[in-house]
Amino acid sequence: MKAVVVHGPGDVRIDRIPDPTPGPGEVLLAMEWGGICGSDLGYWARGASGTAVLRHPLVLGHEVAGRVAAVGAGVTGLPEGTPATVHPALLVGEIALPDRIAGRTNLHPHVRYFGSAAFDPHTDGGFSEYRVVPADQVRPLPHGVDTEQGALAEPLAVALHAVHRAGDVRGRTVLVNGTGPIGALVVAAAKHRGATHVIAADLSAPSLAVAAAMGADETVDLGAGAPLPSDVELVVEASGAPAALGAVLRATARGGTLVQVGNLPGSPAPAQLGDLVSREITWVGSYRFVEEISDALRALQDGLDVAPLVTHRFDLDDAAEALRTAAAPGSSKVLLRLRP
Repeated sequence: MKAVVVHGPGDVRIDRIPDPTPGPGEVLLAMEWGGICGSDLGYWARGASGTAVLRHPLVLGHEVAGRVAAVGAGVTGLPEGTPATVHPALLVGEIALPDRIAGRTNLHPHVRYFGSAAFDPHTDGGFSEYRVVPADQVRPLPHGVDTEQGALAEPLAVALHAVHRAGDVRGRTVLVNGTGPIGALVVAAAKHRGATHVIAADLSAPSLAVAAAMGADETVDLGAGAPLPSDVELVVEASGAPAALGAVLRATARGGTLVQVGNLPGSPAPAQLGDLVSREITWVGSYRFVEEISDALRALQDGLDVAPLVTHRFDLDDAAEALRTAAAPGSSKVLLRLRP
């Protein structure tokens, strides 16, 4: 079968690899759609994503959906043809989390994630024609949700988790700084969860247009010199740019909450953080998600429209062009069609 394999910085290939066969407790998915994420771009552009460094060729992709093609022994309730997405996280080891974080499986100390080089050997992703998946990671798509939408359930789950970390947003104003794919999905998630006014800020006018289509009530074009608003009680920082933190902290109301979902660098970087103390801001991190992928599927079934997020679609054979497009200004979510 064909697969999108990164071999090193700037080196992505369409490789032929053996067709997989499901073992006991496993499901064979015929993949249909995959969404390109920032981690995919990191492995392709730099050979690394955060602290995970590429040591061997890796099949990319963790935002995927397809249909059940076969099941292994002991798997029930997933008939052939069932459309499904995947929870990409597999916990490694029988490690009990402390009571203070019980149930927060995203904070488990050892997690194998689709399309990740964090472990050696690496964990291949789902940008391939087929992928074998443990049955308990398969999430059937609800009626009315197609596999293209299903491929967006994973990043929507990230956004829903960030909104959850902000607390109850019903009837409140939320500022989202950074409107790449995750930031735009945070806009949609906040509106879905009942925020009455969502302000989206970015340097890119095309990204702001996507955020507006995803439900932003107001946009702030930082690239044109517009300032961030002031005294916003709930703020989500989705850019991951350390240089933005000073202005974002200043925009956060005294005693307000700032959720950091944009992935900050793992190396030293200058940032202005004084207002964190003097304004007594609660600054919380948001990492991946727990089971919000199920919430994402319900939201999609309830009519949350993620279609404006998708700006480009490419065939699997054109993955290199798809990655270049996803890395270039003016794009939002780029999808790969994983089979004809």
